[in-house]
Amino acid sequence: MKILVTGFDPFGGEPINPAWEAVNKINITRPDIEVVKLQIPTVFGKGPAKIVEKIKEVHPDAVLSIGQAGGRANITVEYVGVNVRVGRIPDNEGNVPDYDPAAADGADAYISNLPTRAMVDAIKKAGLPASMSFTAGAYVCNDVLYSIRYYGEHEGKGLKSGFIHVPFIASQVLDKPATTPWMSLDDIVRALEAAIVAIADNA
Repeated sequence: MKILVTGFDPFGGEPINPAWEAVNKINITRPDIEVVKLQIPTVFGKGPAKIVEKIKEVHPDAVLSIGQAGGRANITVEYVGVNVRVGRIPDNEGNVPDYDPAAADGADAYISNLPTRAMVDAIKKAGLPASMSFTAGAYVCNDVLYSIRYYGEHEGKGLKSGFIHVPFIASQVLDKPATTPWMSLDDIVRALEAAIVAIADNA
């Protein structure tokens, strides 16, 4: 099974993004799983567009996108993306959409068609905290989740796609309140690897 795994570049003043740092370290040796990695910009519209470009190049069976959710304490597998773009902060090109649709002709929402429950269970079985999330927000992460599902429904028939949010890593919370949650990069990598194996095993 070929799985395209994407992670964002840094945004919001952070020097790194644990999403891409973790994606870049994924190492799965099972011969039936091929992982293709892609860094995408934290920019409304352009993030999804870069993924679609890569989909057309490598023809994956599934797309798993990873994003940072600073303030969350565990790995959260996203269940649904909604058809809205809201810039709570400017994206990396200064865009601040105000309740704009991601797709004018799209459904109000699309549910991930990855095996989300199996992914949560696999991460927990690996000894790491995980949960299902029913809100991916309305920032660029949600834009990617929704837009790639939209593409799958309209052009990429049979394409499976979904999204996982990961916490800050230790170096990002040094100047934040002591109660700010974080997770080690190695644990995030292990969680993503477990989720990827679950996708392949439940295809």
